[in-house]
Amino acid sequence: MGSASQYEKFLMPVVAKGVEPLEIESAKGCTVRGADGKEYLDCFSGISVVNAGHGHPKVLAAARAQMEKLVHCCSYVYRVPAVGELAERLAEAAPGRLRKSFFSNSGAEALEGALRLAKKATGKREVVALGYSFHGRTFATLSITGNRARKTGGGPYMPGVAFGPPPYCYRCPLKLDPSNCGTACAHALADTLKQQTSGDVAAFVAEPILGEGGILVPPDEYFQIAVPIFHEEGALFICDEVQTGFGRTGKLFAIEHYGVSPDILTLAKGLANGFPLGAFIAREPVCDALQPGEHLSTFGGNPVAAAAAVANLEVLREERFVENAAARGGELLARLGRLKESSKLVGDVRGKGLMIGIELVKDKNSKEPAGAEAKALRARLREEGYLVGVGGPYGNVLRLQPPLCIDADQCDRVAGALEGALG
Repeated sequence: MGSASQYEKFLMPVVAKGVEPLEIESAKGCTVRGADGKEYLDCFSGISVVNAGHGHPKVLAAARAQMEKLVHCCSYVYRVPAVGELAERLAEAAPGRLRKSFFSNSGAEALEGALRLAKKATGKREVVALGYSFHGRTFATLSITGNRARKTGGGPYMPGVAFGPPPYCYRCPLKLDPSNCGTACAHALADTLKQQTSGDVAAFVAEPILGEGGILVPPDEYFQIAVPIFHEEGALFICDEVQTGFGRTGKLFAIEHYGVSPDILTLAKGLANGFPLGAFIAREPVCDALQPGEHLSTFGGNPVAAAAAVANLEVLREERFVENAAARGGELLARLGRLKESSKLVGDVRGKGLMIGIELVKDKNSKEPAGAEAKALRARLREEGYLVGVGGPYGNVLRLQPPLCIDADQCDRVAGALEGALG
């Protein structure tokens, strides 16, 4: 029985009917091999996960060595060396004064824990998030997600959540010209506090680049305006780096582009290069607010995943993948940016590092989203041997998020394929 038949018979439609018609047999570096033997250049990384590339030998060796010693004992009942080492490495690598970590299984769990920590540390209960944001698919993380397409059919959601306007410059929610608006979307968060909350806000939660929102890149000064608004109210800044972390944007953490330090940072995806692991890390004294028994995870901080994550951090540094993301991403953005002039479909090209979005529109004046065209182009590129993603609130943004080990020749190939498809 082939996997296609198994998917149809034994997996729920939410999975089986949503996958692309491609059976993956193996992968190495930036190359994925299908069951039919065809090779594809992976430009999506399992939704921005395998930043160090598929099957990196050092990461696999660390995981194998740990499996031979210990797979599980619950790192919140007993001390495990790999978990302690990873926590120390994260404290050394994280921006600002972030100090102590809690490990989970996923990004959604990391956000859940971060919210709980913020409420305990501040004694407050409300949260402010952004429109078009995405923070996970659990009840609380969907509650702070500002995207109706992700929330449909699951409400009513958690009370005490307010939403500020997203920094979506191509489609400014305030109908202003981003060239002279004075970053009004950031200043508007003060009105969000006044109009949508009771003044009991524990945290402002935001992605430094909104991934599922369509690779929305805030203006350079955005967080320098936004974060003090909340600090003045006694609220904490939870920076969601689940998708942007570990070199994806040309910095180890994307918030480093913006000159502010989070109070709490959430991590997953690229943390362990494909092994399931999430985390949240906080500054002192915030990190000491939760006491024994107030939060726990049976599988969180799995020793095998932790060992892989330690090795992954070493690989990113030793092989200069973060620097490669900045260089290759800069080249791609410059080249693909010209598509705004040469292609009738391309309304906007944006991103940082190897996190790039190409927004497609039916008409450049009306900016009517071209969702069907985006899906058709993804299928065409797949047939030509390139795997890309599609996202954004209108489903019209082609997403390029390849492994950070991609080289100049591979970037040239995918850029050429996109130019051909969009020309």
